Amino acid sequence: MSADPTAPSPAPATAPGLGLRYQWLVTDLDGTLVDRRLRIVRRSAQALRRYQDLGGTVVIATGRNEVSAGRYHRELGLTTPMIVYNGARVVDPRTGERLLDLNLGAFWPTVRDELLPALPAGTGAVAFLGEDAYVLRPAPVLVAYAARDRIKLLADPPEGAPTKVMLFADRPGLDPLVRLAARHCPDATLVQSEDTYLEILPIGAGKEAALRHLARHCGVPMARVAAIGDNPNDTGMVRAAALGAAVGDGHEQVRRAADLVVGGCAQGAVADLVEHILVERSRRP
Repeated sequence: MSADPTAPSPAPATAPGLGLRYQWLVTDLDGTLVDRRLRIVRRSAQALRRYQDLGGTVVIATGRNEVSAGRYHRELGLTTPMIVYNGARVVDPRTGERLLDLNLGAFWPTVRDELLPALPAGTGAVAFLGEDAYVLRPAPVLVAYAARDRIKLLADPPEGAPTKVMLFADRPGLDPLVRLAARHCPDATLVQSEDTYLEILPIGAGKEAALRHLARHCGVPMARVAAIGDNPNDTGMVRAAALGAAVGDGHEQVRRAADLVVGGCAQGAVADLVEHILVERSRRP
């Protein structure tokens, strides 16, 4: 059950860093912290531990759900809430409490009955409901997706509006799918999370909105937040943070929006951001 966002709730530990200007470091997973082998880049993991040792707080913001992202959260030893489903949900993994929980609501019948039948051949579609993923339209591209995110794709989705729907193109170039989805669902939130992934999210969903919601919930001003990402779905979050960083081999849209462009994911993009934060700390009086 979704938590009432107006109800008071204990905030996670967010000890002020020892001279850290940025109390939170918010990081995307795939292509930012996690490399193409689906492993957390070692240099970045080491840097995050150092950042936490100095009192900083690490928050994950991802398009994955809490099950798929949870293994990375545990590997890093985090206890903080996770922004998942590209900001449609914020969950506290310690308790399972959903601090934010949106779904497609009134848009779902239009997506199901009008958009899905209009999709071009070779395009796959998956709906996410609860913590599960259901195939709406099968396609060969879904096999690689399920293997990458280590999730099981189920058949026969239950009744109810899903949290989000993902469309999977069989080749890069999402403009035709974006136009098609926008025509059928003009008020939904559309985000590109990979060069072949288009996500249909609820109104108001997004990593930026979820980050602002979580920061208010925890009493952390955005002026104390640094964020890093690599794809267009990270752009709002990177722009909203007091220090926004883009992965050097990420999408041009994110690089244009960022205050700082760091190295590539595999070379330790997140570590570069941590080092920038710590150098700035050493220069402060």
